[in-house]
Amino acid sequence: MLTLAVASLSASLLAGCSKDSTGQSSPNTKQEQKSAAPKTAVGQTNTPVDEQPSTVFYEIFVRSFYDSNGDGIGDLRGVTEKLDYLNDGNPNTHDDLGVGGIWLMPINPSPSYHGYDVTDYRNINRDYGTLDDMKELIKEAHKRGIKVIMDFVVNHTSTEHPWFKEAAGGKDSKYRNYYVWAEDQKREPIGSSAAGSGNPWHEKNGAHYLGTFWEGMPDLNFDNSDVRKEMIDSGKFWLKLGVDGFRLDAAKHIYEDLASDKGEATTAKNVKWWQEFRSGMNEVNPNAYIVGEVWENSAVSVSAYLDNAFDSGFNFGLAESIVSAVQREQDANIGFTLERVYKLYEKKSQGKFVDAVFLTNHDQNRVMSQLSGNIDHAKMAASILLTLPGNPFIYYGEEIGMQGAKPDESIREPMVWNVKSGEAGQTKWEANRYNRDGSKVSVEAEAADKNSLLSYYRTLIQWRNEIPALHDGGILQYQLSNNNRSVMAYVRATANERVLVLHNLSSQEQQVSLSADNSFSSIERTTNDAAKLDNGQLTLPAYSTVILK
Repeated sequence: MLTLAVASLSASLLAGCSKDSTGQSSPNTKQEQKSAAPKTAVGQTNTPVDEQPSTVFYEIFVRSFYDSNGDGIGDLRGVTEKLDYLNDGNPNTHDDLGVGGIWLMPINPSPSYHGYDVTDYRNINRDYGTLDDMKELIKEAHKRGIKVIMDFVVNHTSTEHPWFKEAAGGKDSKYRNYYVWAEDQKREPIGSSAAGSGNPWHEKNGAHYLGTFWEGMPDLNFDNSDVRKEMIDSGKFWLKLGVDGFRLDAAKHIYEDLASDKGEATTAKNVKWWQEFRSGMNEVNPNAYIVGEVWENSAVSVSAYLDNAFDSGFNFGLAESIVSAVQREQDANIGFTLERVYKLYEKKSQGKFVDAVFLTNHDQNRVMSQLSGNIDHAKMAASILLTLPGNPFIYYGEEIGMQGAKPDESIREPMVWNVKSGEAGQTKWEANRYNRDGSKVSVEAEAADKNSLLSYYRTLIQWRNEIPALHDGGILQYQLSNNNRSVMAYVRATANERVLVLHNLSSQEQQVSLSADNSFSSIERTTNDAAKLDNGQLTLPAYSTVILK
């Protein structure tokens, strides 16, 4: 069973990475931040270390986050008002989360609540505000050391986009070839969508257009150089406005339209486009952070995107492994697997990748629901996430234990700021099904409780910001002498520091025998003061994390 679990994890972890940090304390260029040659950890003379300068990102669905004008819909000014909750810019205060970046889900004009069908790539959804509001948000975020990246949805537009409306009028339209029409290309309008949505061909005015995800999202034709230029120019527009980078939606579906399209040749076409996009962004900001959604478990497919295209890819396989480990209360051998996976990515990216680790996002059931509301398990999941290499991404509300399960609206419910609803700033666009009045799950209730999940997240992020090996280090496997399956252990290392991270995933106190070299001799941090280290024997209280130096 262990062998199967490790093999499965090894395959799934190959689903996302690449490199340059956007860490708030690392203002240098990519090449200055991370040399192509791996460094060697202190005390590990023959073990190269893949350093990953990093920061913690926070994913925000603006509609659900904070309402500044009382219309019930979250907006950009609301995000600006709540920046001090995320990071007040003062490292000596600890009543903020301490994140170094935010990812804004789609903020472009769109007819849908979610915004993934765009009608204007160079403007702001009027529900959320104006371009001036966006500029103000960026300015205030940067004052606090917070990077701002935004969702960039280029695979498809909305059917309400002016391009599509004109294209649907007939073959003579200037924008006809911006989209893929079966009849124009002498293709049969049949097949199976690569995104699993059934037949991707949809009828309009007697012709059939390609919409891989949904009929309201017609795919753009990236074989058309005018389309590619439009997307590059739009990306440049936002970078010039001050945005620090992009999260790229549906990144593997630029040319992978049908299930029959999958393969190395299609991946190569996707990568070539994203390299073209990256090159265009470099003209404005060579350090723009680009993280792609490549929901894929193939090492060959995903690693290709690290070659001068993306800085990171979300690590979906790792997310599943973390949640599974805390549910089963058993080690998943993450250190062993990641050490090997990162060697592959190191080579493919010429030393420039940084992992993008997370627990869940806006497309998945919330982690607290997956964990059946078990706060001990939620804390252990946070401990693992925030002590791994790369840029950890926290989905809004995850830090207070919000629950939610499909359909999508129910995993994107309004952020819960106060114990009672109706308080200023609370969004109301969607009635909360999972996170209701009277719940202890709110920022107000948890901010004053030192044992809350929110306080736990704040503590772990503070550790990460204070300990260089956690903030910037690579990962090395660590074998416990007594091979305790209830304890997860790995080394985080930079060229100048290494620490041993141990998690007791179980409800029982665990006695751990450290390796014979006994090179870790003191407790640097612990989530439970009952932890003790005596002559190589470590006592780990139930559901606790300890950092040894």
